[in-house]
Amino acid sequence: MTTIERKPLLQVLGLSTHFLSFGGKRVVKAVDDVSFEIDEGARVALIGESGCGKSTVSLSILQVLPPGARIVAGQVLFEGDDLLKKNPTEMNAIRGKEIAMILQDTMLSLDPVFTVGAQVRETLSTHTELRGPSLEERIKDLFLAVRIPDPARRMRQYPHELSGGMRQRIVGAIALSCEPKLLIADEATTNLDVTIQLQYLDLLRELQNKTGLTLLFITHNLGIVAELCEYVIVMYAGKVVERSPVMDLFDAPAHPYSKVLLEAAFGLGDMKNREPITGEPPDLADLPPGCSFHPRCFFTDQQCRQEEPPEEPLTRNRWVKCWRPIRT
Repeated sequence: MTTIERKPLLQVLGLSTHFLSFGGKRVVKAVDDVSFEIDEGARVALIGESGCGKSTVSLSILQVLPPGARIVAGQVLFEGDDLLKKNPTEMNAIRGKEIAMILQDTMLSLDPVFTVGAQVRETLSTHTELRGPSLEERIKDLFLAVRIPDPARRMRQYPHELSGGMRQRIVGAIALSCEPKLLIADEATTNLDVTIQLQYLDLLRELQNKTGLTLLFITHNLGIVAELCEYVIVMYAGKVVERSPVMDLFDAPAHPYSKVLLEAAFGLGDMKNREPITGEPPDLADLPPGCSFHPRCFFTDQQCRQEEPPEEPLTRNRWVKCWRPIRT
């Protein structure tokens, strides 16, 4: 059987995004020299503790950073084209059409004064030539695609009239309306109960299989990673510390942080034995020398405390940034 080689759709190369405060005297290195790539049609997870820089990576890709944040280095290549060289008009044409995003808080994603149908209609009117009856049929088809029954009635409703799970599906319909090549889902299931989470993950997988959509799923929920994704990128203190196929990481984590992250999430198979990660994440404006994880690491030595480790390959598609990786 011939193996079809996937092409990289997104390549993030040496990306650094800093937050400046107190007149620029305090520099928070939210994203620090981050590199990874995502192939066409792949389902990739970006994981790590809260505050590790996951969401800032996604906001940097789309250049929708909050005030005080600035991309200071790197490239973001989308189909080989550097997004960081695009002007605002060019980026507006890409956001929503080529790259779409689903956020955690649906009440922030949806405008409370407009019906959900009007909000889908606005996106389609901006990025497509659809008008009149064909536009309305497209909206109904989208609602059905994300398993929203009775679309004609739902289109007339306002966000507050819908459940959290239904609102999340509306946000998904908006994100998928222009058939983007890349969908970034940033903690998209956090506010949903477990049953709705599983339904939503099934929906994303089904849509991805049908359309060839490339998915970047940003989460701290490793159960979701195991359920949905095939490749995982682990971040700690603004840096990527491990990149690996999901099952390889779960079977044998190579970075000590990946190991304690899994133990904290799963308790080695017993929820009662879950172990919290000792210590606290470092201040991103005052990072320790050497490896940023060394103050919390059981395997640290003098080199770890003094020198930042380089990224080293473990296998053809697995890398780790650690002086003393766990080897099995």
